[in-house]
Amino acid sequence: MFLIAGPCAIENRDMVMTTADTLKEVCEQLGIKLIFKSSYDKANRTSMSSRGIGMDEGLRILDEVKHQLALPILTDVHESWQCKPVAEVADVLQIPAFLSRQTDLLLAAGETGKIVNVKKGQFMAPWDIKGAVDKVHSTGNKQVWLTERGSSFGYGNLVVDMTSLVEMRKFGCPIVFDATHSVQKPSSQAGVTGGNREMVPHLMRAALAVGVDGIFLEVHPDPDKAISDAANQVRLSDIKKILEQAREYDLFAKSKANL
Repeated sequence: MFLIAGPCAIENRDMVMTTADTLKEVCEQLGIKLIFKSSYDKANRTSMSSRGIGMDEGLRILDEVKHQLALPILTDVHESWQCKPVAEVADVLQIPAFLSRQTDLLLAAGETGKIVNVKKGQFMAPWDIKGAVDKVHSTGNKQVWLTERGSSFGYGNLVVDMTSLVEMRKFGCPIVFDATHSVQKPSSQAGVTGGNREMVPHLMRAALAVGVDGIFLEVHPDPDKAISDAANQVRLSDIKKILEQAREYDLFAKSKANL
């Protein structure tokens, strides 16, 4: 199991460095490969106040994490022109769920030669993600990850169909489960996204039991004060306990995978 983790949005350098340093220490203790994640811009959020620090300063901070802490970096791209400069810092380019059918964005990300993590749209069936995989593959880039992050269930709610983890694996890509975005309640709190972080460990364990290659967790030192996804980010102080469980479930599931 590998872990994609970090605060939803880059708010300032000190918060990012503190979170990254703690995550690295815990993951080294548990033998988990960490890819650090944070976004310089949350361009697809309901409120403009959730956006983040901006691309230039955000990439500078992510570059510092990469070189000072020797961590691979994942971050979002929202427009085609962003892919090339972001790829100079990031090891993994992430396609947000709302943009998972955007052809030009997928092609530009693929052309960087970096790993492309496509988050399955909340509006998509798992078999429909094959179109996104084919678009990236058409550039000659075969490094595609697919991430499940829940499906729309009426207004302001998401559900997770664990069979989608099995369906998406048919396309030959590593499968990631996003345990924090899956507990979102979109636009449910007076124009901002709500959620229920207490459900994160339960859905994470279920996904690991089905079998995934990676887990995605957004983590914040004080999530209730976060500018984005405050209700569903995991507290940094809880991360070791959560990852200890994740490692146990992952090892058990993989030991029984061929039964």
